[in-house]
Amino acid sequence: MGISSTHARQAPRLSTRELSQKTWPDFERLFQTRPAPGAYACWCMHHHRLGPVSKRPSDSHASMVERNHQEQKALVESGSSHGVLVYAGGEPVGWCQFGLRQELPRMDRDPKYRELTKGDGAKQLWRITCFVVRHRYRGFGVASTALRAALVAIKKRGGGLVEAYPVRHWSAYARYRGTVSMFKKEGFEVISPLGASNLLMRRAV
Repeated sequence: MGISSTHARQAPRLSTRELSQKTWPDFERLFQTRPAPGAYACWCMHHHRLGPVSKRPSDSHASMVERNHQEQKALVESGSSHGVLVYAGGEPVGWCQFGLRQELPRMDRDPKYRELTKGDGAKQLWRITCFVVRHRYRGFGVASTALRAALVAIKKRGGGLVEAYPVRHWSAYARYRGTVSMFKKEGFEVISPLGASNLLMRRAV
């Protein structure tokens, strides 16, 4: 059921909560709405893995989706998965994933990234990797709200160097990484282009 035309431009009141065992059902509810192409299938596991999962001949798409679902649940239960859920009227409508480098190692596989960061010596490196916003709540600052809350959560955990990979050109998977302007507003600086569509941006927290 969509927002009525009368209230189409009325911004919802947003709140945030961190991902935990307590908020896990809300995370499930958000992803089960299929908020963006591929999000439901991934369950935000992409950056938790250094490389692709090997697929057995007997694996169906449904079984791969459920594997991601259960692996994400296990990470939450062990305290190894972090993120911010954004709510509007009590409903989960957005998500931002963050974590330490060792928790989200996927970017280390990128040759361009390795070249750019060789010898940077960051002792406490955090990554902000993914954003998901339900379609009808886009344009209301949901992702920006999630980003600010993620930075607060990182600071509470001791802070350090925080990096992100926002999109310059709206295409393919890169769209899940946020926009350059959103990160600039929160004090991130451009380090370098990262591939054809993205930038590497960083700030200290």
